[in-house]
Amino acid sequence: MSAELLVLPVGPLRTNVALIGDPARREAIVIDPAIPSLAELVAALAEREWKLVLALATHGHWDHMGELAALAGHVRAHESRELAIGSHPLDRHRLEAPRPMAAPFPIPAVIPTRDLSEGDRIRAGAINLLVMHTPGHTEGSISLHDEEAGILYSGDTLFQGAWGRTDLPGGDDVAMIASLGRLATLRAETRVIPGHGAATTIGDELPWISDVVASGRLQVTRP
Repeated sequence: MSAELLVLPVGPLRTNVALIGDPARREAIVIDPAIPSLAELVAALAEREWKLVLALATHGHWDHMGELAALAGHVRAHESRELAIGSHPLDRHRLEAPRPMAAPFPIPAVIPTRDLSEGDRIRAGAINLLVMHTPGHTEGSISLHDEEAGILYSGDTLFQGAWGRTDLPGGDDVAMIASLGRLATLRAETRVIPGHGAATTIGDELPWISDVVASGRLQVTRP
């Protein structure tokens, strides 16, 4: 049985919180749990009788990791176990000492318990995600590729018709161009679930990404 995906747009920046579960094993992971997603995630897990085994952030900005501490606390209080928390080592400091920037509410710190580095595999039942280090938005930004399902969880690296900001701390134009070029090599039919906004495909984004890579500049004219 294949994995089941729920995408929940959450919070003031409408972060796409992705909950992926294996109905047979009843195990699940969550990607980029934004505030306030706790209640919705707990309800979805309970309805499906899924056990949350990993919560992770594609990068350390507040709108992608704000609910990690609350999720860990809920699992500890209600299931008497520790929830694995994952991030790339280069963004670990952003989870341990969050910078709220323009956040409209406090962002609690959390200690990651699992490093997610280039080439690592995230497995839980039928869930099998390849960790791709795709810096540019932050030093430790990652994308997660479900090769079997043909889905890419791109965080804030790739959006429909756009790339993630590089003018924030940790941003890097050169790194972003390289990351976009790498994602463009995935199969054209790969469905992209970005950190915000509508889903797209690699094929739909390929024309402008090719322009970016060829020009070596992010400031290109796109339709």
